[in-house]
Amino acid sequence: MNFDIDYIAHNNRLSNSNSYLKITLSIAIMLITLFLNNLTLDFIVFIGMAILIVLIAGISFKNYLKFISIPFVFAFISCVFLVFFFGSGEVVFNTGIFGIVAREDSLNLGIYTFCRVFACFSCLGFLTLTTPIAELFHTLARLKVPIIIIDIGLLMYSTIFIFLDQLDTMRKAQETRLGYVGAKNTYRSLGSLFSNLFIKSLDKSETMQHALNSRGYTGELPIYKPSKNNKGD
Repeated sequence: MNFDIDYIAHNNRLSNSNSYLKITLSIAIMLITLFLNNLTLDFIVFIGMAILIVLIAGISFKNYLKFISIPFVFAFISCVFLVFFFGSGEVVFNTGIFGIVAREDSLNLGIYTFCRVFACFSCLGFLTLTTPIAELFHTLARLKVPIIIIDIGLLMYSTIFIFLDQLDTMRKAQETRLGYVGAKNTYRSLGSLFSNLFIKSLDKSETMQHALNSRGYTGELPIYKPSKNNKGD
């Protein structure tokens, strides 16, 4: 992901808005979307959140597309599996490959799941892109969210950036060695990239644990506390 989420969260028109309000709004709309299971509502939520992020918060549309590109790929692949490998209704599409078919109920399930995932993710995107992470976790602590959940969130957030940095470094190294010239080299390079990335991730996680232990980690991470005049407090 070639942009800085932290920078965007600190530099938008809604960054200093009340964080309690943003959390309440995002979670409430996300829960309503999950329970109502309505395609029209899913589209309204997705478009509404995009308007809040791009037009109201002033975040560029290009950065918003970058932000949703990774979950789009995962959601699309997951829903394709739902369409072709689940369901027992009438066949609506036959691939002609090993009897793999799409059925009416599985097609509906895939479409509804995809739209619901993106509607809910747009709510989380609004919260992530408009609220600095330190302020977000501080607000969650004030709302009495269990400290173990906040700690896991903090560690996951920092690990994501380490993961993306390793991915970018390894990909650039492969490109300098012409690893993506031709289909055969591309497949080989991608396989090597993901296998090595898994090993690197394990190594980095162990390094992080050693770093925490050396700094006296006792099972609870300190949380940033903004000043009294902060609007989100």
